[in-house]
Amino acid sequence: MNSIIQSTLKTLQKSEHLLVNLEDTVFSNVSVSPYYSSIGSHMRHILDFYDCILNRENGDIIDLTDRKRNKSVETCGEQALCYLKDIVAKLKILDKRIDDTVMVKDDLGMGTVEMPYTYAALLAQANSHTIHHYAIINYILDRLGIVFSDSDFGYNPTTPKATNLN
Repeated sequence: MNSIIQSTLKTLQKSEHLLVNLEDTVFSNVSVSPYYSSIGSHMRHILDFYDCILNRENGDIIDLTDRKRNKSVETCGEQALCYLKDIVAKLKILDKRIDDTVMVKDDLGMGTVEMPYTYAALLAQANSHTIHHYAIINYILDRLGIVFSDSDFGYNPTTPKATNLN
């Protein structure tokens, strides 16, 4: 299996660990300032991003602005887990198309633009995007007083870690 897909699957395993260990009340809690977003909203966003990449209904055009945004995934860990498992299954069969070129539509702040990507580049972006949202989720967990037992959760592999905080 391609190393980009392996890395992506390894990153997404952290989602599964999180989903099976959080109650829906914590998963959907929107009490943490300043954005009042939930862990569930970040998980839904992560999964929608992958779903958009993997569902090629428009041929070789992937429109990252046209995502599902299924709100029930934000409040129900079991639905999020099913969504995750669907994404993982699709990633496992993607290997043959990793070097295909696709056109990606996205809004970078000044309107929608189209850019050529390979699936490899798009999956690398999705993986970094996921880790970024894990960091936000980690802040929410911390503010809720919940310890998630994964010292790498929310850290990009290239980020230096503090060795002594005292």
